Amino acid sequence: MQKVNLLAVLLLLIMSGLMWGSVWNDAATFDEVAHIPAGYANVAQLDYRLNPEHPPLLKALAGFSVWLFVRPFFPVDTSAWQQEINGQWRQGALFLYESGNDADAILFWARVPMIAVTLLLGVLIFWWVHRRFGNAAALIALMLYVFSPTLLAHGRYVTTDVGAALGFFVGIVAYLAFLEQQNWKHLLIAGIAFGFAQLMKFSLILLIPVFGIMLVLWVWTRTYLSLRGRIKLGGVLILKTIIIGSIGVLLIWISYAPFVLRYPREKQRHDAFVTLANNPFHPGVEFDLTLIRHPITRPLGQYLFGLMMATQRVGGGNTRYFLGEVSSEGSPWYFPIMYVVKESLAFHLLTLIAVIAGFKRIFLADTQRTTYIRIRAWIRAHFAEVSLSIGIGIYWITSITTPLNIGIRHILPTLPLIFILVGRGIAQWFQEGYESNPHTWGMLLFTELKRHIVAAPKISAIMLILIWHAAGSILFFPYFLSYYNALARGPEEGVYIATDSNLDWGQDLKRLRSYIDKKGIDKIAIDYFGGGSPRYYFGDRFEPWWSARGEPRGWFAISANVRQGAWGRIGSGFTRKPEDSYEWLNQYEPIDRIGYSIFVYRFP
Repeated sequence: MQKVNLLAVLLLLIMSGLMWGSVWNDAATFDEVAHIPAGYANVAQLDYRLNPEHPPLLKALAGFSVWLFVRPFFPVDTSAWQQEINGQWRQGALFLYESGNDADAILFWARVPMIAVTLLLGVLIFWWVHRRFGNAAALIALMLYVFSPTLLAHGRYVTTDVGAALGFFVGIVAYLAFLEQQNWKHLLIAGIAFGFAQLMKFSLILLIPVFGIMLVLWVWTRTYLSLRGRIKLGGVLILKTIIIGSIGVLLIWISYAPFVLRYPREKQRHDAFVTLANNPFHPGVEFDLTLIRHPITRPLGQYLFGLMMATQRVGGGNTRYFLGEVSSEGSPWYFPIMYVVKESLAFHLLTLIAVIAGFKRIFLADTQRTTYIRIRAWIRAHFAEVSLSIGIGIYWITSITTPLNIGIRHILPTLPLIFILVGRGIAQWFQEGYESNPHTWGMLLFTELKRHIVAAPKISAIMLILIWHAAGSILFFPYFLSYYNALARGPEEGVYIATDSNLDWGQDLKRLRSYIDKKGIDKIAIDYFGGGSPRYYFGDRFEPWWSARGEPRGWFAISANVRQGAWGRIGSGFTRKPEDSYEWLNQYEPIDRIGYSIFVYRFP
């Protein structure tokens, strides 16, 4: 056991090193320019007027870290702060780059808690899987987590994605523990976990249907009870689940209350009224405005405002480049394709092995009983795995059916659950055939021979695949955000599949500065996408550029997201002026590529 723990610590130390070493030279990503100032405003100003479409916990952690170690100046006399409704982008740029602050110091300290959250999730995954499924499953799941390019990329940034993964995992396993124990202690823990999850990301409202399906399946599989007994059990569990939700709501109120103390009530109400003016759910809007009107319920009003704003945005979609098309409508193929090409082929191979072995165990065992009875018995015996699968299914179905297609990060909360299931399945696969307890020396000898003949090659194969998984990420250091696997032919060709937070989120701006310093370039035209500031990092060497200005003289850099968006064919819900198409750039090839996300050209 001690050796297993040491291996887990070593893996998490490697993950920490990979994240710290790679994020050091990353400029602010697109969303960070909104999240970091919003979190700092939450902590330093006790005001929630910025970025209400995301819950406060992760942003506040980042903001507290910045407040504790940097104490930057926060401008409150700007129109973005005083007059605009949710002027997060302009206020963010002013705070980071135009107020005399050290933007890099702010970025560093804001990201410290995010990396800590990512490592904490790794610790919890290992601890829970070890207790539930044993050493082998825990180590495999942790290794898949540690070397996931998606986790390594997004676990470093001040966004809500990895925090959502933590909340989703903790919420499901806490409710599972409640179903298994059904005492007041576990009910309280489940309530706190549910509230904690809602403070991470609004999409975790999906825990409600997840809990509902878990409850129904739990009651359905209690075959030792009569029908009347199961109905009674179901009623009791529903009432206790409502209590769990109520505890979560109380935690939300407690957490939001400090952050609206200095947010003027009339401005809060006006911001909500204008932002939600086009929301089709009018009763919800009226209820929210009523909550905001009363001092006691203002915190819950701010939460509901953010929740409705987030669902409104998801329903409206976002302009994205996908498979050569620029559109604001979603594609049902977006997330399946991104999942396949943005995670390692080694991981997908392990998934395939685990799935095949799992179906074999389910459908070839105990053939004396009907399929219906076998499935119900299997669900009862493997309720933990089923619970994780429910979470994955609900989240995936919701993501696939919405038009918000701007990155694999939007299904990131399901990845740790998938890693756990794959780790469990692989551990079962190579342990098959020698789990029985031998009663004679002959049976012991036979079991040991079978173990070495059958299991040893399996273990060797799994170790090689896991090494392949790890090596693929390590060799891609430090460009984890731009990772595409060999099926996509790497990020060189992955840029033609999808951009945005899959490849280009503005993270390579500081690397472009290093490039022009090395080349001795005294002037460069840039068309940049991201959260960085070319003026801040380049000064007078930077000249802003766009397609309609035509071909610049000398050096020119363009973000992959901008270029692909200009070149992609026009899809539904998107229009583009002819002068914005960068048609004149088609005849040239870039002479360099900075971190896979910025193309560099040189013109006469």
